[in-house]
Amino acid sequence: MKKMLFLLGFPSMLVAQTLGTVVRVKDGDTVVVLLRGKTQKTLRLAEVDCPEKGQAFGKNAKNFTASQVFGKEVTYVQTEKDRYGRIVAKIYYDQGKYLSAELIRAGLGWWYSAYSTDLSLAALQWRAKKQKLGLWQDTNALAPWEYRKQKRNSSIKKSD
Repeated sequence: MKKMLFLLGFPSMLVAQTLGTVVRVKDGDTVVVLLRGKTQKTLRLAEVDCPEKGQAFGKNAKNFTASQVFGKEVTYVQTEKDRYGRIVAKIYYDQGKYLSAELIRAGLGWWYSAYSTDLSLAALQWRAKKQKLGLWQDTNALAPWEYRKQKRNSSIKKSD
């Protein structure tokens, strides 16, 4: 009975996966894929938050993402849509590598614990931090969500 239920659910798992070619890397955690039919989709990586463009290691994160997936065919699974209308997705490449995990492993992104329950990503972050990889070389590394909050607060003060 369990096998039958699994097999019944299997086709729906395949439908949820989409193939596309990465044609642009906007930043460390946002890419644009070209789908069949020439449709482009902007994908925000699930479970990771990379430094912003103006932050230390922001360019490093973008370059890492580009080195991993630019020009490659990837498979993605949409998890939700964010408040900007972007598709939040888990992106897989090179025979099953999970891009968010690779960024965290390299010390170029934070495990986005507010939106993820995957403790294996927490372990990858802990290892990267312990080994002082990437952004963890900076003892005052500021999480991107805190950086964005500071920028919002400073722009509010300027407009007063």
